Amino acid sequence: MSLDTGTEALARLAEERVDHRFKGLPPDAEGLTVGELTAQRRNLFTDGFTTPVLTLSAERLEHNLALMESYTARHGLAFAPHGKTSMAPQLFRRQTERGAWGITLAVPHQVRVARAFGTRRVFLANELVDAPSLRWIAAELARDEDFRLVCYVDSVRGVELMDAALRGSPRPVEVVVELAAGDGARTGVRTEAEGAAVAEAVAGTRTLRLVGVAGYEGEVPRPDPDRVRAYLRRLVALAVDLDKAGRFSGGSEIVVSAGGSAWFDAVADVFAEIPELSLPVLKLLRSGAYVSHDDGHYRELTPFNRVPEEGALEPAFRLWAQVVSRPSPGQAFANAGKRDAAYDLHLPFAQVVRRDGVRWLATGITVTGLSDQHTWLETAPGADLAVGDWIGLGLSHPCTSFDKWQLIPVAEADGTVVDHIRTFF
Repeated sequence: MSLDTGTEALARLAEERVDHRFKGLPPDAEGLTVGELTAQRRNLFTDGFTTPVLTLSAERLEHNLALMESYTARHGLAFAPHGKTSMAPQLFRRQTERGAWGITLAVPHQVRVARAFGTRRVFLANELVDAPSLRWIAAELARDEDFRLVCYVDSVRGVELMDAALRGSPRPVEVVVELAAGDGARTGVRTEAEGAAVAEAVAGTRTLRLVGVAGYEGEVPRPDPDRVRAYLRRLVALAVDLDKAGRFSGGSEIVVSAGGSAWFDAVADVFAEIPELSLPVLKLLRSGAYVSHDDGHYRELTPFNRVPEEGALEPAFRLWAQVVSRPSPGQAFANAGKRDAAYDLHLPFAQVVRRDGVRWLATGITVTGLSDQHTWLETAPGADLAVGDWIGLGLSHPCTSFDKWQLIPVAEADGTVVDHIRTFF
């Protein structure tokens, strides 16, 4: 898929018709294209949008994109933000336009989505042993010389399965040995000896080419700065050892990759220590949640809390719901629920109330639970909340938030909707 063809595919998103598939959009916009609705620059609060409706802040989205572009450049890191966070090709394009090397993904379907919209470089943070998907990837590599895919290997058996599925492919698939973050962590080889055995197995194939090492420091047991850095130094040492063994010969660079959204400051520090190797090193960071950030889990964990001089991400999501019941002085219910709001890490946070064009902080209002289609609100004495009010909720966990909405309005601070982001989960 060429970049031009991907641009055409992105443009076609604006040609989709507004209909029952998309929650929260104005009923009187049915039949318009998404592009036509966007061009009307309607106001979220006064021009027909219905609740519940998830929105992205135009200003905060732009801020977060710019901040991570400058952060990675300042630290000499290449950037492949994890696309599974949003599964939004429009955001993939904005990320690559902001200097991202490519997009990280987790499963073959996500790669197909990215390719359909012109993504040229994919880092697949998983071992891929699905033969039909491997054959599809081989065909993509053969069809498009500009397409590059790098994926994990963490077992000799996995190498054997990949090799069997890829026999006859004209271009080898590039792979990196994944090093687990410790005993009991997720995937990856547990020891350096296992890593060396996997690298040897790759060397015995013609269908695979070893280009580096990778891991995920977010899986370090009982993480703290010392433990995380110790793991990252093991990862770097594995790259050094495999390089000394000649396992990267024939390539043009060595990939060393890590970095979720909680410890990328440690990644930057340790990757700055990588010694000179036989080839140039691509220091590849993969953090994805930054694009929208959040009001809970990642607000607590962001490395910018440790290095405030480097900047600060801003939560870009807000879920607007409407109060539909006020059965007692201490209780109220809004019309958003588990179908609309992320709740796997934290419940939503009541932030603001809006009535008749006036907005105020949701003081004394707490979200205590979610039903399928209701938000349970506890209201302290004196809390100003009435049936019909709009309540703005902050959310935790960007991945789950994006997952629940197919089309997300992007609104400026005054409520003007300037774009709509399409997701593909």
